[in-house]
Amino acid sequence: MKLKKLLKNIKYKEIKGQKDIEISTITADSRVASFNGLFIARKGKTFDGSKFIYQAVDAGVKAVITDIYDPFLKNITQIIVDDPAAIEADIAANFYNHSAKKLFKVAITGTNGKTTTSYLLKHILDLNKGETALIGTIEYILGKNKIQSNLTSPDSVNIQKYLNEIKENNLKNVCMEVSSHAIDQNRLKHINFDIAIFTNLTQDHLDYHKTFENYKNAKKKLFDTLDKTAFSIVNIDDENTQYLIKDTKSKIFSYSTKMKAGLQAFDIKYSLKGTSFTVKYKDETFDFFTNLIGRYNVSNILAAISLGIILKIDLNKLSSDLKSFKQVKGRLEKISNNKNFHVFVDFAHSPDAMKNVLLTLKDLKKSRIINVFGCGGNRDQLKRSQMATISETHADITIVTNDNPRNEDPNEIITDIVKGFSKNANYIIETNRKQAIEKAIKLAKVDDIIIITGKGHETCQIFENITIEFDDSKIAKQILS
Repeated sequence: MKLKKLLKNIKYKEIKGQKDIEISTITADSRVASFNGLFIARKGKTFDGSKFIYQAVDAGVKAVITDIYDPFLKNITQIIVDDPAAIEADIAANFYNHSAKKLFKVAITGTNGKTTTSYLLKHILDLNKGETALIGTIEYILGKNKIQSNLTSPDSVNIQKYLNEIKENNLKNVCMEVSSHAIDQNRLKHINFDIAIFTNLTQDHLDYHKTFENYKNAKKKLFDTLDKTAFSIVNIDDENTQYLIKDTKSKIFSYSTKMKAGLQAFDIKYSLKGTSFTVKYKDETFDFFTNLIGRYNVSNILAAISLGIILKIDLNKLSSDLKSFKQVKGRLEKISNNKNFHVFVDFAHSPDAMKNVLLTLKDLKKSRIINVFGCGGNRDQLKRSQMATISETHADITIVTNDNPRNEDPNEIITDIVKGFSKNANYIIETNRKQAIEKAIKLAKVDDIIIITGKGHETCQIFENITIEFDDSKIAKQILS
């Protein structure tokens, strides 16, 4: 694409260098910059892109978007703007020809439940509206191409790149998990969602947002941007729902497991094999069964059923379709074994998520619950002691271990965690995560439930100077075999 076309409707101060050049790639990551490319030197929370301009130039880029002119850059076109980050989404949408406009787009946001809900939505759309793409925490499914995810919501350039690939693969629908970071940083600009789903909101990401109010307002921004043809599907069991949708122009469809709503679930019955429940829509009732367990998963399923109703899919068909949905990796994932106890792996890494998982298992337990967990480094420190208190309250034995320490001292993280235990708490400290899982399995007796929380689907463990392969599910299976 010609640079002049790429810069259409983009506000810039001046251009130094040739304007009539061909741009073959765009990126804000100097590590993947390439020949004849454009590098967007944006400033982020951690990195300043301007410090990597010369690395991008060495890789062969022909143009740079920056906020400061560099007279020493030779034969490189420099587009000078006030804030490179502010126009990144505009540049990306131009480069990929606004591919989002040609897709049916569903956004899922909330503290917990986004991933399971996104896979439930994909399952329903696959069976009723054709093959559907998915962009989320575990992976990006773009058709035949699957990419392991490193961000719930990719940066602006990659979001537009993936949407274009989805269109080029002749898919018509995409389900996107939408993080508060992505909303706050305007990564979703030029993506006019047809449906936005709200699952729930509890304390998380305060390392980034600083206050819960900021976090809540970031989520609200998604619903504020919907137009009058769109739908907001919302969980009215959450006390924050009315605030999030108070300024939306969209139509509202509500669901609940506790009160009257557009779609309501009742007569919910749980077992370790699955959950049965009845839904009421208008004046009709329909029976459902799912392999998933827990009230919060009923709520996730209601969100998916709500989408089906909006798309005019028969509720009996939806009931049949959802029976065939198995489970999501690392989301209360049952680890099969020939022992006389149960083992689950779950991504719960916030106080509310852990509480929900433990309460679900507590309702089903015949013996003890053994909870293995740690807390991530460089993340909200306030939740560490809270999670210890929750584990002490709802689990019989807690094994505290490492999660992803990142740049923090693992022992200091554990010290923060154990501050939440009472003097009589039944807990063990085992910093080595594999040995912690081994210890839980050795401690387990008949009918005990082991729950390994925090990392879920993740396949690595991140320390300050090294990242190692680590998959809770695989480790548990190896020990159990």
